Amino acid sequence: MQKKFTYNQSFTLESGIVLPQYHLAYTTHGKLNDEKDNAVWIFHALTANSDPAEWWPGLIGEGKLFDPEKYFIVCVNMPGSCYGSICPLDINPTTNEIYYHDFPFFTTRDMVRAYKPLKEFLGINKIHIGIGGSMGGQQLLEWSIEEPNLFEYIFPIATNARHSPWGIAFNTSQRMAIEADATWKEKNINAGLQGMKAARAMALLSYRHYETYLSSQPHTNHFPFSAGWNGADSYQRYQGEKLAKRFNAFSYYTLSKSMDAHNVGRSRKSVVDALQLINAKTLAIGIETDILFPVSEQQFIAANILNAEYKTIHSAYGHDGFLLEFDTIGNLIIAFINKEKKANHKFAIIN
Repeated sequence: MQKKFTYNQSFTLESGIVLPQYHLAYTTHGKLNDEKDNAVWIFHALTANSDPAEWWPGLIGEGKLFDPEKYFIVCVNMPGSCYGSICPLDINPTTNEIYYHDFPFFTTRDMVRAYKPLKEFLGINKIHIGIGGSMGGQQLLEWSIEEPNLFEYIFPIATNARHSPWGIAFNTSQRMAIEADATWKEKNINAGLQGMKAARAMALLSYRHYETYLSSQPHTNHFPFSAGWNGADSYQRYQGEKLAKRFNAFSYYTLSKSMDAHNVGRSRKSVVDALQLINAKTLAIGIETDILFPVSEQQFIAANILNAEYKTIHSAYGHDGFLLEFDTIGNLIIAFINKEKKANHKFAIIN
């Protein structure tokens, strides 16, 4: 069940903007044990919500790797998203009008700093496992640097320490599609919606892979062409329509900018120096077919965190493999934790 946390104190963003308050939507599964050492914090990606049991069903649930009977599982809807946390469709307390285009810019660092009061509210002093893919992994790295001793284990998947020019180019192109929508400058919930459909179609090209389309979107070249002859065409349009039913252009636009600003080295000596602050036992996981976050980015993360390891998985789904290859990811996590426990002469092995 989704819950709401409200922080009724001023909160300063990296930009210098001061919010008089903010709220976060979050979901929990399970309970914090008496020792308070069973917390698992899951970070969602760009358009997901705060309930990982919905979008990561292979990893969260009874009998799964993250079983609520064993763990206290927490996931927060990131600021800017339209699934319950402070977002562009909320009322600006300064003007008493909806933010729309004037929503304050949250970086991934701002996001994790906003989570800290919630963590304290929940009574969590130490997080056993932190895990996230894509933009979720970006937040995980930021928090692991902000509080180097908070996490015991972290699993950044298909993510990076600084968003690449390649990734920024994809996001900028998507924002251009939204900006080209004649309705984008309007102040209503449906502004930019047609542009967002095109943006989503662009995004799918970076989330998936050549082989994914080749195997799943066949077409025929025989005349006369009938409706639906081109599977890739209908698939792209379907994905745009599908997102438009559950998201809005304001959140999509602002969150893509938040991703672009991700850089753990900002206001720190360098990206390398920042990563070297992390004390958590780290396994970085890359997907060899990922063209948006290529494996070199996860290898870089592992190479610059003390005693971190790196593993590659194969997926026919490219970047989206982090959402779909849950059996492989789960097995890697189990093997890594068991190896660490054995190395530290601890005999409580997970399965």
